[in-house]
Amino acid sequence: MSAPEPQVCTRCGHTRTADDDPVTALAWVSTRERGVVRWLCPDCARQHVRDIEGKLPDEYW
Repeated sequence: MSAPEPQVCTRCGHTRTADDDPVTALAWVSTRERGVVRWLCPDCARQHVRDIEGKLPDEYW
């Protein structure tokens, strides 16, 4: 079994560390686009929430 890949923000390059508090760790957002997993740190996710919501199917609204 291989080690999980580190979580690195696609937008700003911030890397999640083991020292992050649990609330911050839970605020990371992952997306899967064309088979590739991408991560957003809490700050970038908050800044780009409209982009994230815009990708949701109409059934969510």
